[in-house]
Amino acid sequence: MLTIFADRGGTFTDLVAVTDDRAIAARLAKQDRFQVTALLGQQWVIVYKLLSEQPDRYADAVIQGIRDILGLAAHEPIPAGQLQRVKMGTTVATNALLERKGDRTLLVTTRGFRDVLRIGYQNRPKIFAREIILPDMLYEQVLEVNERYTAEGEEHLALNAAELERVTQAMQAAYEDGIRSCAIVLIHGYRYPDHEQAIAAIAHRVGFSQVSVSHEISPLMKLVSRGDTTVVDAYLSPILRRYVDQVAAALEPEEPGAFCPKLEFMKSDGGLTDARLFQGKDSLLSGPAGGIVGAVKTSVQAGFDRIIGFDMGGTSTDVSHFKGDYERTFETEVAGVRLRAPKQSIHTVAAG
Repeated sequence: MLTIFADRGGTFTDLVAVTDDRAIAARLAKQDRFQVTALLGQQWVIVYKLLSEQPDRYADAVIQGIRDILGLAAHEPIPAGQLQRVKMGTTVATNALLERKGDRTLLVTTRGFRDVLRIGYQNRPKIFAREIILPDMLYEQVLEVNERYTAEGEEHLALNAAELERVTQAMQAAYEDGIRSCAIVLIHGYRYPDHEQAIAAIAHRVGFSQVSVSHEISPLMKLVSRGDTTVVDAYLSPILRRYVDQVAAALEPEEPGAFCPKLEFMKSDGGLTDARLFQGKDSLLSGPAGGIVGAVKTSVQAGFDRIIGFDMGGTSTDVSHFKGDYERTFETEVAGVRLRAPKQSIHTVAAG
């Protein structure tokens, strides 16, 4: 059986396959595009690189790479029992954020705070620039709700039946306008989530396919960073889910009850998660984080515990540092968007 490790970058996709099948290793060793190395215990490592985007030949580079390793034609399904596990890092969400190609998003927030994420912390990245060009916001529409909890938990303004009906109608209008993703961020909602839960229930009834609620996505104080993180999740999770479902469907065996390989994705913090739990807020540094983990494992095995990582791809270069422990940050800014979620400390340069 094969275990696949894949890194889908902006330009190239790299696959490393580990197999105990001598026939597969012997067949691929005859082809220059594959690098085959024998290990102890009758195992072989196969390294393969292909373009991430080649729509005239394949829909997804990782699945095509697996097909090439198995020697399958485009119309042939992946046989059951050939794959044991697939572990992936991907830049799908990162590219969608950079190119602003996420899903159209509705922001629902407390009345009076519709501009709070636009205002943010009033930071000026270029302090001497005369013309201040603010990045585009990820949400398309804003719905203000007449509700309010105080910091002490007092329901200062209740969600009455009339307001819930108004919210339902406004959400229905946004849905009919084609918006399918909703981010719900209320004042003090991280601590007193009743109102967020009530509005989320309405969003589900209306039919929104993605409902990101701040007390679930980022259950911490600070409205701006909590709101930004929730909006990012609502904006990116649908496109990420479509990609994950596409890969999972290609790996699904045709025979009912047949063994299905486990699909896992690398998160920005360097950990692996089941494909079903992979969220937009955890995906922005999926690929680079895997590079750090790989560099550390390799270097430590060679006897080095102080490492500078230099990961140059076709689109960007990622630089990292390791001194006995992984360095992580909790709040960061990616492509002009503030985000609060654990991630590896990586400095990225737009040069490949």
